[in-house]
Amino acid sequence: MKSYMARKEDLESKWYVVDAENATLGRLASRIALVLMGKNTPRYTRHVDTGSFVIVVNAEKVKLTGKKRQDKIYYRYTGYQGGLREINAAKLLETHPERVITKAIQGMLPKTSLGRQMFRKLKVYAGPNHDHGAQKPEPISLT
Repeated sequence: MKSYMARKEDLESKWYVVDAENATLGRLASRIALVLMGKNTPRYTRHVDTGSFVIVVNAEKVKLTGKKRQDKIYYRYTGYQGGLREINAAKLLETHPERVITKAIQGMLPKTSLGRQMFRKLKVYAGPNHDHGAQKPEPISLT
């Protein structure tokens, strides 16, 4: 029996669209991360980007369980002294709902150059419309 190892030239990426309406944030993010890494296909190879493109729509309607909407805090650093800024999930969902999903998925991808390459295949939109109709994305249910 021979081992299969994917090569970059032989791969063809698919485009999927995911509706985040009434989906739990963590469960949705972990399943999208698997698709971005390519672990949902039999051609998965650890050191090659075998993942597909994922478009997430309706990011503003994602569901957070428990008291996470008020208690979960996102931090960012401006680069200046005393520049640590914090915002809770409720406020971030009002202003930039796509960042909540983006940060959750980014935390589940590898922290390497390959992980950054996989992360670039993620497109998140707050509303139901997206700009990738020419790629003919297939709807996929991850919930």
